[in-house]
Amino acid sequence: MDALLHEIKQCTICADHLPLGLHPIATAHPDSKIIIVGQAPGLKVHNSGIPWNDASGKRLRTWLNVTEDQFYNTKNFAIIPMGFCYPGKGKSGDLPPRPECAPQWHAALFDKMPNVKLVILIGNYAQKYYLKAEAGSNLTETVSNFESYLPTYFPIPHPSPRNRFWMSKNPWFEASVVPELQKLIKTIL
Repeated sequence: MDALLHEIKQCTICADHLPLGLHPIATAHPDSKIIIVGQAPGLKVHNSGIPWNDASGKRLRTWLNVTEDQFYNTKNFAIIPMGFCYPGKGKSGDLPPRPECAPQWHAALFDKMPNVKLVILIGNYAQKYYLKAEAGSNLTETVSNFESYLPTYFPIPHPSPRNRFWMSKNPWFEASVVPELQKLIKTIL
């Protein structure tokens, strides 16, 4: 695992497409129990090098009902985004994750974690990549049918503050889905 993570840190596949340069961010351990597949690091995470070290991460840890120590313990959580580097700014937020990372690195990482009990798929990019044709027609449909993807996957929306419109339009998520996610996380950890 250490050699693979080192190789990822040296990756230059999409160097020509990254406005702030390369800074691959991923964490994993052979004993990881839960994999979090998000989108790509934001600017704050790019600068700090610490995954989910922003407002989105704070909300995600609340949804999971875990402490920072639990969250950053790689024996608990592997953090493997769809794109490992900050993709740059778009018109209404960050650009999509670079498409090269997941096909290049995910399978190799997953293969080195035999004790994984759950993969949390955050947002459309992760859900479409992993659920393929089984994903709903949109994020809301996929997340509302989360039980159909268990025991392997648990799809959730992105916890970004920019997602407040979706959250206000779908209060059932925090009322009904988050408690189920928290129960599952508690059982696994």
